[in-house]
Amino acid sequence: MLQQTQVATVLPYYAKFLDRFPDVASLAAATEDEVLAQWAGLGYYSRARNLHNAAKQVVVKHGGAFPADVDALAELPGIGRSTAAAIAAFAYDVIAPILDGNVKRVLARHAGIEGFPGVSAVEKQLWIEAEARLPVLHSDMVAYTQGLMDLGATVCTKHDPRCLLCPIASDCAAKCDGRVADIPAPRPTKKIPERSQRYLLALHGDEVLLVKRPAPGIWGGLWCLPELSDGDDASVIASIRFGVSDAAQAINLPPFKHTFTHFRLTLAVTQLVVTRVDTVARAPGTVWLAREALKTAALPKPISTLLAEL
Repeated sequence: MLQQTQVATVLPYYAKFLDRFPDVASLAAATEDEVLAQWAGLGYYSRARNLHNAAKQVVVKHGGAFPADVDALAELPGIGRSTAAAIAAFAYDVIAPILDGNVKRVLARHAGIEGFPGVSAVEKQLWIEAEARLPVLHSDMVAYTQGLMDLGATVCTKHDPRCLLCPIASDCAAKCDGRVADIPAPRPTKKIPERSQRYLLALHGDEVLLVKRPAPGIWGGLWCLPELSDGDDASVIASIRFGVSDAAQAINLPPFKHTFTHFRLTLAVTQLVVTRVDTVARAPGTVWLAREALKTAALPKPISTLLAEL
């Protein structure tokens, strides 16, 4: 959950997730819909699918116990080199370097490594520094790894670092050279692309028409409103694709925006009140879901917000 999401946002999701899936076996036995429902709102839904698939592999290939070997951990879906090392260090005292965002900042400043850490050449230098600073004793790994992460999170912060409180400030290259504000270099700025998409909001009594999004892709595996092309007639599409045989006149709702990491999406929603549905003609991968059930369904955040405001 902490990959690409801040701690403050994660905490309530983490508690709820562990309450629903207290161990790897219960997570592996769950359906994808059940997992995504607990994840809805955190974004980057491929992480949830990877977590689910990793749990299955741990149960099937490793007898329900996470492997202690870093390479074996890194083979699990969604677990890269740094996450694998963190698991191995905290669970098994394995000596292996980690390199999350906070640690990258600490190492870049202490070693005086310039450039944006997301660039492969810069990241390669950071891995070398991370390897060079590892403790010798296995018994020191938990304290060292947690300390390094906490140093970046609470002292060597991105803005206004607390250098006077830093235990390694005396030989920090950035501090000694007066370049703390310049290292590491920020992410290169670029204009966020704008996209737009039309959606069909079909209402039948107390039910809403939803379709399952394909994975991979945006909102992959989640239930969403059906997409419409710019020239589509909502009533015609509803009839052909979803078996709607009688509906009131379509109404265009005010568009609204949702910002992703790499682009901004404008959602244009056409509402259609349906009076009759032919179940035989219903397209696969669709469901008419009662509004009460929407509260626990795996829905994208903007769609969930829209439906809650109905």
